[in-house]
Amino acid sequence: MFYVALRILLYDKIRSLITLLGVVFAVGLIFAQVGIYLGLMETSSVIIDHTEGDIWVTSKNTRNFDFAQPIPEYFYDHVKSVEGVQWAEKLIVTWGLIKQKEGGTEQVEVIGYNPDTLVGGPWKMKEGDARSVKNGNFFIVDESAWKRLGEFKVGDYRDIFFRRLQVVGISSGAKSFTTAPLIFTSYNVAQSLSDLVGPANTVFVVAKVDSRHDVADVVARLKKKLKDVDVYTSGDFSRKTRLYWTIETGVGFSFMLTILISFLIGMLIVGQTIYNSTMEHIKEFGTLKAMGADNAEIYRIIFSQAFINALAGYLASLVITIASVKLYHAAGMVMVVNVWVNVAVLVLTLLMCFAAAFVSIRKIKSIDPAILFRG
Repeated sequence: MFYVALRILLYDKIRSLITLLGVVFAVGLIFAQVGIYLGLMETSSVIIDHTEGDIWVTSKNTRNFDFAQPIPEYFYDHVKSVEGVQWAEKLIVTWGLIKQKEGGTEQVEVIGYNPDTLVGGPWKMKEGDARSVKNGNFFIVDESAWKRLGEFKVGDYRDIFFRRLQVVGISSGAKSFTTAPLIFTSYNVAQSLSDLVGPANTVFVVAKVDSRHDVADVVARLKKKLKDVDVYTSGDFSRKTRLYWTIETGVGFSFMLTILISFLIGMLIVGQTIYNSTMEHIKEFGTLKAMGADNAEIYRIIFSQAFINALAGYLASLVITIASVKLYHAAGMVMVVNVWVNVAVLVLTLLMCFAAAFVSIRKIKSIDPAILFRG
């Protein structure tokens, strides 16, 4: 039956090619939308996901990582005193302005971390050492900031919060979802720079749970002991941040709408082709039924056509998508293409093409073998 389906598709090569291009377009667009969405979500929680630690303590009703409010530093001591906490670190996230070399200012997101432990600091350095921000007015800038801030090199100076700081390193992979470039500095410098944080406040307390204790149990103890703050596991805080940007900003809806439209376009293209092919070969199908073939055997021919279109279109789209990942990165976008994305898009493609075949299935079901004897 697979061979028969292939022969039917190759009977009109031009139409089959147009159908294949339509599937490639639809599936390619699905690949792009899913990959870019997942890339955006990775950037929205990039600091959480790359920070060593199991628990995050933050201000009450914090909706995402980027807009947490300051909390008193004494929460740090409270967290350390709870049974099961192996260590705790303070982390500052705040907003400020950086003065451009050629004039003007740009908004930046400042991460203040402990350079001795590196908790919350840059995890991948292109130049320099993440510990170099210690004991001075120093900062590290991520290479993704170059489009907004211009190219930096180690040794350059910039005014941040109207204070002169020197570049001591270039990080990689710390791209911000908010489009404001990320810069890293020591906890003490970040605390002294920002009027919003103040000298006796922090923004987060990150804790590591001792391997002999359960993370959920330690979270429960912290929630019971600490008032006026929120306590999350790293995974929960990462999901909360991603859900905020997905739902509250409409990002998720726009991507889902594009994926749905692509799915429907692909289904219409494949459905029309298979239906037209079925109508052109209606007498041949009638002949098969007259020779004793049942509906199930003819259904297999129809679904084989859908499967061939789906598989060929998917493979072509996958090759194009993989080849274009570097182009997306060069344009400043993060695109995720991994095994799970590939499997999910393959399932969507098969569903799209099989759903398109159902119109033809209904037509085959009603074929009367007596059609052979009509004019």
